[in-house]
Amino acid sequence: MSSKLKTITLKRGKEESLLRFHPWVFSGAIAHLPEGLEEGETVRVEAADGRPLGVGHYEIGSIAVRLLDPTEREIDASFYAERLAQAWALRQRLGLIRPDNTTFRLVHGEGDFLPGCVVDIYGDTAVLQAHSPGMHFARNIIAEELTRLPGAGIKNVYYKSETTLPFKARLDPVNDYIVGGFDTNIAIENGLKFNIDWLKGQKTGFFVDQRDNRALIQKFSQGARVLNMFCYTGGFSVYAMRGGAELVHSVDSSAKAITLTDANIELNFPGDERHKSYAEDAFKFLARMEKGAYDLIVLDPPAFAKHRSAIRNAMIGYRRLNAAAFEKIAPGGILFTFSCSQAISKEQFRLAVFTAAAMSGRRVRILHQLTQPADHPVNIYHPEGEYLKGLVLYVE
Repeated sequence: MSSKLKTITLKRGKEESLLRFHPWVFSGAIAHLPEGLEEGETVRVEAADGRPLGVGHYEIGSIAVRLLDPTEREIDASFYAERLAQAWALRQRLGLIRPDNTTFRLVHGEGDFLPGCVVDIYGDTAVLQAHSPGMHFARNIIAEELTRLPGAGIKNVYYKSETTLPFKARLDPVNDYIVGGFDTNIAIENGLKFNIDWLKGQKTGFFVDQRDNRALIQKFSQGARVLNMFCYTGGFSVYAMRGGAELVHSVDSSAKAITLTDANIELNFPGDERHKSYAEDAFKFLARMEKGAYDLIVLDPPAFAKHRSAIRNAMIGYRRLNAAAFEKIAPGGILFTFSCSQAISKEQFRLAVFTAAAMSGRRVRILHQLTQPADHPVNIYHPEGEYLKGLVLYVE
């Protein structure tokens, strides 16, 4: 196989991270690029002394190669079939595949040894996202192998990569079905039903990564007045309703998100008047709301920092947001606060929340430290795969 592939040679000493199983080759580590190399092409990587280091997808940018395998195996349909089967077996082991839960992540990029690839499952539909040109070119093979997964029953594969592929690649991807077509867009998570808008919704249509944290909020909701900020599809709101909340208010600046939230509340709790929604800017809503109006507040904003250059402004945003919640939450209240910004570390996020708490002058205790669920695994050699950070705080 190696003789068929173009070879990228690294500078002397730059193989160390790959020998520690990190799956990325950075452009600055490369001594030689072969002529005629195209984006998304499968390449062979070797050290300066000629030692083989593996095969992966080449792309233009700071991450030049995403290694698919540390050996020189062929990257063909059987490779993708094997990796998908391994991912499916893990989800079975996690107990996620059951009649009352048809929503989960099947492939989480490097965490499932398919760097640049994300697959979320909604019933019999798989939503496939490519984050690298190589996975974009492999999309049809991956889609075909998804439908062949034993016992999975996947009938439809929707490709949704218009906003996830690097802009330098000039690939012009089109969101569309690769296999099948529109079926039902209702999926089940822990016995609750959700309308999933994979056609035009954010990410793959639903924030699958908050499943465990939504289940936790249910335990704190009995008799509580709950405020769900940045509610999107109302996931936290639905769980709070099932948890026995006295009232649940959902806020999002997007009118479309509020429509989705209202539909999901009605789907699970038809005619229930405990819920109200507001299409309004989060900071404006927090500024005008009365002190002590809510016993439980959820802050789950979109990523404030998608790149390292935005970290400073993101930290200011997290401080402002959490300071407003600390100021307004009722005594004895519970605050669920999150960051999904990969560029923000756990320590930086905690510092922003700590600063906000100190500004409020209130006594605050950490009850839980939250992260992404097990179907978003982190490759131990690739800590960059851990992105979701959350704290559950008791505010006196």
